[in-house]
Amino acid sequence: MRFSDQPPSYQHLKTMQDKKADEEGTLQESVWVDCGWGRVLMGHTFPRPEDIARELLNESAGMRDIAMYVTDPHVVLAAAPQTLFLDPSDTYRLDLENPLVDDSQMHGIVVRQVSTLAEASGVNELYLKRQMVPTDPEFIWAQRTSDQLVWLVAVDQATDTVLGTVMGINHCTLFNDPSEGCSLWCLAVDPQASHPGVGEQLVRHLADHFLELGCSYMDLSVLHDNQQAKMLYEKLGFRQIHTFAVKNKNAYNQMLFLGPELEENLNPYARIIVDEARSRGISVDVLDAEEGYFRLSRGGTQIDCRESLSELTSAVAMSRCQDKLVTHRWLQRAGLCTPSYRVAGNADANVAFLEEHKRVVVKPAIGEQGQGITVGVETPAALEQALAEARRHCDRVVLESFHPGQDLRIVVIGYKVVAAAIRKPPEVVGDGSRSIEELIEKLSRRRSASSKGESRIPLDNDTTSCLSEQGLSLGTVLESGRVVRVRRAANFHTGGTIHDVTAELHPALAAAAVQAAEYLHIPVAGIDLIVETPTSAEYVIIEANERVGLANHEPQPTVQRFVDLLFPLSTSVYDTRESGVKGRA
Repeated sequence: MRFSDQPPSYQHLKTMQDKKADEEGTLQESVWVDCGWGRVLMGHTFPRPEDIARELLNESAGMRDIAMYVTDPHVVLAAAPQTLFLDPSDTYRLDLENPLVDDSQMHGIVVRQVSTLAEASGVNELYLKRQMVPTDPEFIWAQRTSDQLVWLVAVDQATDTVLGTVMGINHCTLFNDPSEGCSLWCLAVDPQASHPGVGEQLVRHLADHFLELGCSYMDLSVLHDNQQAKMLYEKLGFRQIHTFAVKNKNAYNQMLFLGPELEENLNPYARIIVDEARSRGISVDVLDAEEGYFRLSRGGTQIDCRESLSELTSAVAMSRCQDKLVTHRWLQRAGLCTPSYRVAGNADANVAFLEEHKRVVVKPAIGEQGQGITVGVETPAALEQALAEARRHCDRVVLESFHPGQDLRIVVIGYKVVAAAIRKPPEVVGDGSRSIEELIEKLSRRRSASSKGESRIPLDNDTTSCLSEQGLSLGTVLESGRVVRVRRAANFHTGGTIHDVTAELHPALAAAAVQAAEYLHIPVAGIDLIVETPTSAEYVIIEANERVGLANHEPQPTVQRFVDLLFPLSTSVYDTRESGVKGRA
């Protein structure tokens, strides 16, 4: 038995149930299920529209309830017009007829039900990264034997890291659904995952899971303008059906019901701050959307910003961080560890510096986003090539001694550590059929889409030489599951990935980052270090960034602490998180 493309009203559903009542029991009324992040109300099981509205008004603080399958949304909204709104999402349906999982497409990942508390915690971390409502891992873990809810995770077989997750609701066991349906919720994939097709595999596995349980169809809700997701669902055979969802006007849903108040196309680093400010009632005036300039106003206070660079940072402090030579000199005077360095000069002096240190880093004295930087130069010929690349971005070029280790970014706001993350160079995972160039282009498109165009992997000399060192080329076809690094530098804008290590940061590293920010007298900074591990005390500070990308450090509350700094009397309606660094206010 199946639904038509129009979900039934309560009366129709009751009629369908009555036909099978003798065999399978009675239909429950006013059904909802707690999903940890909020409740899903099965709207077509409520006898009256006003009953849906009344139940939605019982939403718990910090949760996000959703009423699905609402057949009379205008009547529901009329019952609480100041509190409820019509969700601007479309509903898609997949008829469950044949298995969808293709084992040949599983390249280095395994999809399974949540099997450990650590995996449940990994699910919550993904929710936070994707700015979704967090869920207590203990709740997810407690539901692992539920016949109503299921959480699947996609796990990297090499690292045991949770790369993606999806949740499903079984309508049959929830309310004896006579149409034998189920639904998909909370599909989330780590935006930095190197493996292709993680989201698609999660959808396929959830569909097969419910097919084995005897379900006839699987529904999902997707924002009306999420074309990328819609293309995936249509590829898998989903079709759009006509029904409605109603939600509460809470902080999490704010962007869905406020309307297009700000039409400017801000980049993610400006947008995340603007959204946080608006959620606190702080007025926003976009001054230059293309370059990320905006003005925040509250009461008698106005502060101009360019992303995370604000008027609280003086021009002098900014200049100290912009010029890498000045940064090194100041931090050395502060007694902090920095690399050996010199300004690139004549060819003999440059080669002498290379011979002294064996491997060097070449970078423009003034630059950003990793442009013009070459890491690990070992030969005079490579040095000349790296110098030419750096001079394309700045006349003055810095030579630094190379230090092996991990690239650590520590975010300091108000002279307190708020976040710390290891940055890794981009990697691709072979599938046995695509060339490295094709894998890079595919990964680059995913990174660009997830970062709103801020992260791409260039096919330049650094990429080709990095591959050449490994005996590979852009045309090499990698065997399935083989992981290959494709660039030396770990910069986010050139495809690098960011991995939160705030909770495990060694106190000596946190102290060095704070000392650097204090000595440079910059209240918001990204301090870049090379470390053996984030849990050890040894470090070398290589840069201080005056305009740190706050959008790159979920789940840490970097943007909340930034707005706190600007407007200390404002309150964030979103922030229920604490940084993992002890002693933070």
